[in-house]
Amino acid sequence: MTLLLQISDPHFGTERAVVVDALVALARQQRPDLVVLSGDITQRARSAQFRAARTFTDRLGAPVLAVPGNHDIPLFDLWTRLRCPYVRYSAAFGADLEPVHRSPGLLVVGVNTTRAWRHKNGQIAPPQIERVAGLLESAATTQLRVVVVHQPIAVSRDEDLPHRLHGHQPAMQRWAAAGADLVMGGHIHLPYVVALPALARPMWAVQAGTAVSTRVRSGVPNSVNLLRWDRASTPGTCQIEQWDFSSQTRAFILAEVKEVRPARHTRTA
Repeated sequence: MTLLLQISDPHFGTERAVVVDALVALARQQRPDLVVLSGDITQRARSAQFRAARTFTDRLGAPVLAVPGNHDIPLFDLWTRLRCPYVRYSAAFGADLEPVHRSPGLLVVGVNTTRAWRHKNGQIAPPQIERVAGLLESAATTQLRVVVVHQPIAVSRDEDLPHRLHGHQPAMQRWAAAGADLVMGGHIHLPYVVALPALARPMWAVQAGTAVSTRVRSGVPNSVNLLRWDRASTPGTCQIEQWDFSSQTRAFILAEVKEVRPARHTRTA
C-alpha cells in the first residue's frame, strides 16, 4: 500500500499553532510515503514565513514534493517579484520548481503554474503540458500517476470558474491521453474530488482545502487529503480521504472517503 498526504495552502504567516501540531501528529500516525505540498505555502513570500514552513515540513517525517503558489511570489516587493520571484521559495524548498517523485507505487509530477505578471490566476504553457505528458507516458503500470498544480484544473461550483487554470482544457486532454490518473491542486481552499468528463481515459481532479491557515472558507474547516493506492491489485483502487481539523478534539479526523479506480493499459514497465 502506498500512502500520499496532500497539504495545500498552509499560508504560513497565518497558521494556527494548534492545527500545525495536529497535522504533524496525523503525519506521524499515518506515516505517508510522500507529502505533496500544492502551493501557497506562505502568506506573503517572506523569508521568515518560508523558514517556518520548512521547519513544519521537516517535522512530518516524509519526503516532500512542493510546487509554488501565487502567494509564494512577493506581492509588494516589485523588484524581487519581477527579477527573481522564486529566490525565497528556492532557499527553503529548492530551485526545482517542477519536481518529480518516482517510486514503485507513485509517479508524481509537479508543475509550476504561477506567473510573476499574474496576481492570482495560474497558467500552463504548451511546453509544460508536453513535458508532463512525456513523463506520464514513461510510467509503469504499478504507479499511480499524479500531476500537481496549484490553481484548480476543474471546479465544483460556478462561482469558482474564474479561478481555473489558464490552459486547463488542452492540459486535461493531453494528460489523460498520456495516462494521468489524478490532478491535484489547491488555491480556492475548498476540498473536493470530481471526475473529469469527455477524456480519453478516466482522470480526476483532487482538490485540498487550506491545511493550517486561519483563511478558511465559511463552514469549511482546515483539511488535508490522504491517498491510499494499492498497486498490487488489478486494475487498482485509490482511496481519497478528506481529513478535517476538529476544534473539539484538537485533531484531524476522517471526514469523507471517495474511491476511484484508475484505468490501466496492458503494457508493463
